[in-house]
Formats: sequence, C-alpha cells, structure tokens
Amino acid sequence: MWLFIVSDALTFTALLMGYSYVRASSEQWPEPFHFYPSIIFSTVMTLCLLASSFTMVMAVKASARKDRQGTRRWILATMLGGLLFLGLHITEWKHLIDEGLTPKTLPAEWLREWPNATYLFGSTFFAITGLHMFHVLTGVIYLGVIALRVRRMSHEDVEIGGLYWHFVDLVWMFVFPMIYLLSVFRGK
Repeated sequence: MWLFIVSDALTFTALLMGYSYVRASSEQWPEPFHFYPSIIFSTVMTLCLLASSFTMVMAVKASARKDRQGTRRWILATMLGGLLFLGLHITEWKHLIDEGLTPKTLPAEWLREWPNATYLFGSTFFAITGLHMFHVLTGVIYLGVIALRVRRMSHEDVEIGGLYWHFVDLVWMFVFPMIYLLSVFRGK
C-alpha cells in the first residue's frame, strides 16, 4: 500500500506542478468566480472529506476494539462523506460543462473577456479533479467491501482502508487551495 501511495503522491505532485507552471506562464487565466459555482460550494466539499476523515479514524478505533458493528457504522458514515463529496463534485462539473467549459473549450463569455485565455485551464482542472474523484470513488468502493465483510476482515484491513482514505483526503488538501483558493487571490 505504501508503494501505491508514494507513486500516487508523485502523480498528483506532477499534476499540481504542471498546473502551477501553466497557470503562472499563461498570459490570462480565468478568474475563479467566473467558473466556480461558489467558493462556499467547494468548501462544503472539503468539509465532507474532513468529516469523513474523522469518521474513518473512529472506524479504525472501533476495529481495534473488535467492535464490528461500530466499525461498520463508522465506515458507512465515511462512505456517506465520500458520496456527498462525489455528488457535489459531479454537480460542479455539470455546471461547468453547461457553461461551456470542457477540457477542450472555454465558454464564449470568457473568450470575450479574456481573448488570449488558454484552453489548458479546462484540461488541467478536469484532469486533476477527475483523477481525485476517481480515487475517492475507489475508496468508497473499497470501504463498501470492508463494511460488507467486516466480520471476516482483520483490523489490518480496516487500517489499510483508513490509510488510503486519509491519503485521498490529504491530496484534496493540496488540490483545494491550489485550484480554488489560490485562484481567488491571483487577480488578473
């Protein structure tokens, strides 16, 4: 698991460094409130993941006490946080696509305001957030397997699930400020 986490950490590091380079070297970069439904919306997504990290800690503690029902309850709560995050993110993506933002296109309104804007914004945004959503979905599925088989799973299995879940949450703690918050303070 550690090798997988290190390789994934390197992948996200490379993507975020690439995003930073493209953003810094672009003549014009979209302003955040032109494309994000709201910074509050993405903050709620972040709170869902933070809360799910807490519930995962509680699942690991319940597993250590051999409290199978408690473990299952806390894992299901963690999965709920992950599913809420995914639902909010899909809603955000739908809003952006409806506005005309895709990996290959920018909304016409943006092109009027920023005629030299790069199309790389959509590509990097969807690549980074899409890869992260895939990891959250993988985590939810893995936790679902643990919840269904909690009686046959060892404490180590729950700990490994927790390790993966905390990694996914940690990655978001870098993605969120880099893509959402730093864009707010970038200015034109």
